[in-house]
This record gives sequence, C-alpha cells and structure tokens, in this order.
Amino acid sequence: MSPAEGRVPHGAARIIGAFLRAHALAPGLGGVVVGLSGGIDSALTARLARDALGAEHVLGVLLPDGGPDAAIEEETVAYARELGIALRKVPISPLLESFRTALPEVTDRMTVGNTAARLRMTVLYALARERHLLVAGTGNKSELLLGYFTKYGDGGADLLPIGDLYKTDVWALSEELGLPLPVRERAPTAGFWPGQTDEEEIGASYVVVDRVLRAVEELRPEDEIPALTGVAEATVRSIVGRVAANRHKRRLPPVPKLGLRTVGLDWRD
Repeated sequence: MSPAEGRVPHGAARIIGAFLRAHALAPGLGGVVVGLSGGIDSALTARLARDALGAEHVLGVLLPDGGPDAAIEEETVAYARELGIALRKVPISPLLESFRTALPEVTDRMTVGNTAARLRMTVLYALARERHLLVAGTGNKSELLLGYFTKYGDGGADLLPIGDLYKTDVWALSEELGLPLPVRERAPTAGFWPGQTDEEEIGASYVVVDRVLRAVEELRPEDEIPALTGVAEATVRSIVGRVAANRHKRRLPPVPKLGLRTVGLDWRD
C-alpha cells in the first residue's frame, strides 16, 4: 500500500504518546490491551503504545476465529516478540460456535462478522478488567468517518490512539517508524470472510476516500469536491453519503429530553 498521499501531522507520534500516557497510566491503571489482527492499524497502535508506555504496560491479544490465516498469525506473534510486549492468544471459535448454535437462523455473513467483532471486544474488556488496563481501539479516521467498523465491536474501545489519522496517514507513519513491510503491504480487510477487502466493499481506494474526506473536513461544498480532488461525482456522493448515514455510530445512543440536563445533549463530560 502506498503512503504517498499521507500527511502525517507534525509531531503525531509524540502527541499520541503523550495522550496514551495521560490516559493509560492514570492512577489505578497499568497500560493498554490491544487486539492484534495482523493488519497495519493494530500493528501501528501496538508500536505507538509500546514506545509511549513501555513494553511492560502493553498486552497484545490474538483473537483468531479459525480462518485460514496461520501465516499471518505467526507473523503477528513474531511482531509482538519484536516489540517485547506480552501476548495472549484467545481463539473465539468456541464463542462463535455457541452463538451459531443458539441462533441457527442467523446466517447472514455480515451479521456473523459483526458478532465476531463484538466477541473479540468482549474478550479484550474481560482481560483489561482483570489487569486494570484500558482497551486501545485500532480504528483510524477514515473508518470512523465512513462508519466502517462494528458498533460495540471494534468501535467499542476506551481510547482510539490513531483515530485522528486518515488511512493514508497510517501508511505514512508506519513507513516512518519502519513497521514490517508485509504488514504495510497487506490489503486492508475486516476479515469477515475469505477474500474480503475494505476497498472493494467501500467501492473506492483509501487514497480516493481520503482525498474526499479531507475536503469534507475542510467544509468544502460537496459540489466543489470533484473538481478539487479529481474524484468522480458519483464516488464523492457515495463517500459523503456514508459519512452522513453512519453518524449514529459516532454518537452516544439518543436520549429523550426530560430533565434539566440530559446525557449526550446538554450534559457532556
């Protein structure tokens, strides 16, 4: 994957490191737990956490679902060893099989994939609770804006250290930090089914997506974005539509206004 269009903000690694120390080493806390998928987002999150907190304050967790990814698993184990962080392997296959047994009528592959993501987060929170750690999510800015994550699955975390880095920024920062080449070159995937890739499902490459999202962030009028970015009007419309349609994923559940101050409306912590 090419980081050519990445624009890593000045001092990004330093700022993320300070952010992690302020939150994850607060009184009563001992660091973070990171789910390691073999993808670049989790690899970068683990590296930034290791650099900021020290290896002894980072727990990496492999959460395989029985898919044919043994080579990626071995590579991820080697990467965790290279970082010097503790590593746990917790297969979620038995949990997923229990779900299928309890609800045999649920066969839609997206529903099953979302369930797997939620089971993974359940495991991470159980481990975090036992060790007084925070769950460091691995979502990037492109995914957060597109809603390309599972609500209460990989989107359910205590911290999102790379949540203000677009995917192209993630590639660029990963190259700067010298993350392993296989991780940097692997096609982004949620791993919901064999052969599934983010970009095929989204309908555009992350390079294209990020051009549009940067224009949206700058409050450019939608009808000007095609000329500004060189992206086809239909693609711009699709991306902007996704951002709007998935707004609910970036908000607390709505609450009806009854009291003087209402959580999520006018009572914000």
